[in-house]
Amino acid sequence: MAYPNAPEAAPRAGTRSNGLAIASLVCGIVGLLVFAIILGPLAIIFGGVGLSRAKAGAGHRGMAIAGMVLGIIDVVVFAILLAAASKHGGSMYVHFG
Repeated sequence: MAYPNAPEAAPRAGTRSNGLAIASLVCGIVGLLVFAIILGPLAIIFGGVGLSRAKAGAGHRGMAIAGMVLGIIDVVVFAILLAAASKHGGSMYVHFG
């Protein structure tokens, strides 16, 4: 049933959402804490696709760039930890002194 004096719905904004940019940022942040080898490359890929969508007018360009940077940091930190572990025979225990 329609109401005769009901206001009309407001028109939707013209910006489109960029879910891959958001996914890139989330993967980059979570990758700093756990599963860096999986989430780091995903953040880079999602960020690249999100950045191309942002150039096409989808928005969230900054999130896509931040996700890519965090993904690169994830991979670099994982490589450093892997190198440190292999230097110490696979153990991350470091004795100071």
